[in-house]
Amino acid sequence: MKILVSGGLGYIGSHTVVELLEKGIEVVIIDNLYNAQKETHDKITKIANKPSMFIQMDATDYDGLKALCQLHHFDGIIHFAGYKAVGESVAKPLMYYYNNLLSTINLARVATEENIHKFIFSSSATVYGDGISPFSEDMALLERTNPYGETKAMSERILSDASKANPNFNVTLLRYFNPVGAHKSGLIGEVPNGIPNNLMPYVTQVAKGVREKLSVFGNDYPTVDGTGVRDYIHVVDLAKGHVAALLSDKNGVNIYNLGTGKGTSVLELIHAFMTENNLNIPYQIVDRRPGDIAISYANAEKALKELQWEAKLTIEDMVRDAWHFEKNFK
Repeated sequence: MKILVSGGLGYIGSHTVVELLEKGIEVVIIDNLYNAQKETHDKITKIANKPSMFIQMDATDYDGLKALCQLHHFDGIIHFAGYKAVGESVAKPLMYYYNNLLSTINLARVATEENIHKFIFSSSATVYGDGISPFSEDMALLERTNPYGETKAMSERILSDASKANPNFNVTLLRYFNPVGAHKSGLIGEVPNGIPNNLMPYVTQVAKGVREKLSVFGNDYPTVDGTGVRDYIHVVDLAKGHVAALLSDKNGVNIYNLGTGKGTSVLELIHAFMTENNLNIPYQIVDRRPGDIAISYANAEKALKELQWEAKLTIEDMVRDAWHFEKNFK
């Protein structure tokens, strides 16, 4: 089996490539390196001890994608390429709509033209909008609270419609929650460009002394301690979910939540990091961040039933592996 992975040097993509290679699956990675590092490819090779191909390419380049797929005759596509910061999407909506939607359209178009029958899309819990947790796949999607979430919901619709029009085009939409952690080797993990948009890399950079203190966005939510509650999932568990979806024999459009099914507040995660790693993390409470909702966690029963997948790693594993990666990263 040969798979094209767009955005395969990014945080989730790189961990998924490792899992694919370890399953004996041939992988071609494309990435424009907007939010990734070329050196990650060498690290993937070292972890998996198996080769993969990397081509620097933007998924908005239809002609490049077409030529690549004609050359390699892929069995499937896993699509990670896309901008992913909620706050940035609020500030730069046109950039997000152009990049995230065009990359999805181009990859789907090439897949249907070149008879690539499996397409797995990196979606997000943000498609549920400001609904009531736990989120389940059969819930009606409410209005999204930010352009990032809107691009994910629109991409889901684009891919679903493409599958209906092309019965041999089988689409899996993976709505995942809040990935944290890193590979246990310490070689790959989350490496944000500039100021981190996600909680965990900000925590690890404060722990390392790169940043002075952590900002916690809001402490007046209706939660256990006033801070936002999220379903944090180890990135390795998340990567394994993509492999499970790829190996599934289900046809048509299938949607799965990838989460633990448990909510953890921001302060609970910070305290878990401090306890597990015996470190102090100075933090300050600041105003809420635009586009954030109070509580988001998954009902992950469908993935267990149909994909035989469930999250195995704990919050303690997540914070320990995240810190191990940060200490090793240069």
